[in-house]
Amino acid sequence: MEVLLNGLSTALQPGTALTDRILNWPGDPGPAGDALPLRLAAGLHALALTGTDPALAKAYAARDPLPAALNALHSHATHLDLWLDNPPQTNEVRRSAPLLAAAHLLTARHGLPLTLSELGASAGLNLLWDRCTLTLPGLTLGQGPIPLSPEWDGPLPPATPLTISDRAGCDLYPVIDRLRLLAYLWPDQPDRLTRTEAALAEADTLRPPIAQSDAADWLDQRLAASRPGSLHIVFHTIAAQYFPATTRARIATAMADAGARATQAAPLAHLTMEADGTPDGAALALTTWPGGQTEPLGRACFHGRWVRWAPQT
Repeated sequence: MEVLLNGLSTALQPGTALTDRILNWPGDPGPAGDALPLRLAAGLHALALTGTDPALAKAYAARDPLPAALNALHSHATHLDLWLDNPPQTNEVRRSAPLLAAAHLLTARHGLPLTLSELGASAGLNLLWDRCTLTLPGLTLGQGPIPLSPEWDGPLPPATPLTISDRAGCDLYPVIDRLRLLAYLWPDQPDRLTRTEAALAEADTLRPPIAQSDAADWLDQRLAASRPGSLHIVFHTIAAQYFPATTRARIATAMADAGARATQAAPLAHLTMEADGTPDGAALALTTWPGGQTEPLGRACFHGRWVRWAPQT
């Protein structure tokens, strides 16, 4: 995909409505802004995935997509123009690897069924922990159809079987378009496509509810419910940076208030995988109530390719 985007950056010429829009983009087209190249790349990939442009699909398979992509800019300009309208949306299933490890750790500590609440859930694919198989050196956790096999550094998580009694999530813009998710997984990454397709199939079966809502508004309602005999895990992955400051503050207050009500029979946990200003992946952290103690769990690649697992106990 990098080769394609580099080629397009030098080959695009003004003179059509589509190329003029790209070349005169009014906002920040870069990765820290509107991520315009990724929008265009996803639109092109969608043409190949759906069979709308067989020549482009064949060119991807041959790893020489630039000529076919340039032709697609003319023959499918209306389609590609629509893909430029919306920001990228993804749901990286590999992030479930450190989440699942933390779930086994919490199950070993508390021995309770789990209630899952995900903030910024996208399509909800990272709510399917019990449908994953996490393969680590010397240990396999789970027997589900979603394969996870990150590079693992650190001790192995406990193999205590876990049970999920309830799961739900929220997102300001929940992803309900299967093609949209797959189009942002590049054709030179077939393992990600296979894994995401497996997760989508499980989501179709389990149908975890994903509410369209501000994270703090939804969390207030979710925490208000009494859940005796269950460990409630509120979690989010690479999402907090996109929440408004007021939403982040309300989430912290809601968790502290709910934590004050937590008991040994109905504990609460806040599990996070978030950027912390360190360029080496994302920080994994866990806060549990009663008590409100926060412990680092290590670090993980933003896309879940590797995990450096380092819980305190």
